[in-house]
Amino acid sequence: MMNASKYKRQYYMPPEKCLDWTQKEYVDKAPVWCSVDLRDGNQALVIPMSLEQKVDFFKLLVEIGFKEIEVGFPAASETEYTFLRTLIDRNLIPDDVTIQVLTQAREHIIRKTFEAVKGAPKAIVHVYNSTSVAQREQVFKKSKEEILQIAVDGAKLLKELAEETEGNFQFEYSPESFTGTEPEYALEVCNAVLDVWKPTPDNKCIINLPVTVELAMPHVYASQVEYMCKHMKYRENVIVSLHPHNDRGCGVADTEMGILAGADRIEGTLFGNGERTGNVDIVTLAMNMYSQGVDPKLDFSDMPHVCEVYEQCTGMHVNERSPYSGALVFAAFSGSHQDAIAKGMHWIEEKDPNHWTVPYLPIDPTDVGRNYDADVIRINSQSGKGGVGYILETKYGLNLPPKMREAMGYTAKALSDHLHKELHPDEIFSLFKQTFENVVEPYSIKEVHFQQKEDGIVTQVTSTFRGRTITTEAKGNGRLDAVSNALKRAYELKYTLEVYQEHALERSSSSKAIAYVGIRKPDGTMAWGAGVDPDIIRASIDALVTAINNR
Repeated sequence: MMNASKYKRQYYMPPEKCLDWTQKEYVDKAPVWCSVDLRDGNQALVIPMSLEQKVDFFKLLVEIGFKEIEVGFPAASETEYTFLRTLIDRNLIPDDVTIQVLTQAREHIIRKTFEAVKGAPKAIVHVYNSTSVAQREQVFKKSKEEILQIAVDGAKLLKELAEETEGNFQFEYSPESFTGTEPEYALEVCNAVLDVWKPTPDNKCIINLPVTVELAMPHVYASQVEYMCKHMKYRENVIVSLHPHNDRGCGVADTEMGILAGADRIEGTLFGNGERTGNVDIVTLAMNMYSQGVDPKLDFSDMPHVCEVYEQCTGMHVNERSPYSGALVFAAFSGSHQDAIAKGMHWIEEKDPNHWTVPYLPIDPTDVGRNYDADVIRINSQSGKGGVGYILETKYGLNLPPKMREAMGYTAKALSDHLHKELHPDEIFSLFKQTFENVVEPYSIKEVHFQQKEDGIVTQVTSTFRGRTITTEAKGNGRLDAVSNALKRAYELKYTLEVYQEHALERSSSSKAIAYVGIRKPDGTMAWGAGVDPDIIRASIDALVTAINNR
């Protein structure tokens, strides 16, 4: 039996109302992005990345457009140290990219970190110590004053070593477990650190406010961030950064609300990889901005490539439903969804509007390297006429009459249901040809001759039915009508020719045409056929025969 009474709220609201962020509608510009995939993400992997994989991943992050990349905790292991030196010694860091290294606020670790980062073109040295009530009481068993002193001593040592070490350094401080810290105390610690560094317009520092463990609803974090931004010393010279984790599944919401509350910078990972439930997913954050018309300053135009490199390097899997990046996130199996998407796509093509508004597709899938045919309209037993018709039209150039689309939709659904599987476009096309195109059993036509008379067309039709061949003459107001009358007379068939439609098969061959015929049976239902031939008359006759065979 679950017992909720064993838990209590472990977060702390600011001592004053901080709700200015609620007056902002959306994130209107991209923050500074810092990828922590190679440190926070890497340390959460079952098998951490090799040196070669780290180099490949670093190159991917640069390709995407990250200008700040945390590359590791160089004092933690020889592998971390070697990777950092590899980047520096091989000149793999572009001029416009700043690397970041992490260190605890402990003297020997800080000194080792500066040894590792020596010679880097530009580097952020990120120092942290934990400030939460739980950590103070249970882990460190230190007072507020003692915890504050750890932060101040670390800040002083960073400043001292930066002056002694070759390189161009920027400082960052995190009150780790910020969300479990009293906001007034977190502010006191951060301001004490800032008093050591005394940031200037030409030498700004970073104060990072991590959601080390997600403890509250997103609006609480936004209020905490706003409080810090309002009361932080040297605010105009401080870059306020967020580092949300996702324990409550609200990492994206925490971050977006935190930006509204005044944050300037975001630390996160691709696809949310990280400890426990992960870091905030920068892909989702960036694409959320993109979908609102805001340039995120990151390039995810080839999402399949990003996913591929990520999976190869990390051994992780991008979930099929991961926002914007998953293999199924643009897929529509539902018949009503498919119909709306198909109509929306036609509307976009006809109207050529300035903005994307297709139902069920928040962004154009091609913007992230997805394909309409393979990724959007997917056919299974839940699908309908709209999706099947859309695939046949866009991929194979078949513009079926509306009611024939419905019949083909039911045919595809029935097969998918029987096989318990999704049908791929080539299977759907094959099913159409097998069911509705040039079906010659049990009826077929061997030969047709026409004569133009004053009162219409006269035809002689040589046809077969179950091995028996007969020739029948009939008259009609057109060639197809005349052939239809001949077949009715020969076999005492009862139906009404109701639908005829034709078009060139431009996507397959300009020398062929396709005709569609729908006949209404005595019970009121429709039967359908299609014919394909270089001669449109022959194509229409084949379509009629197929419809009769499908009665």
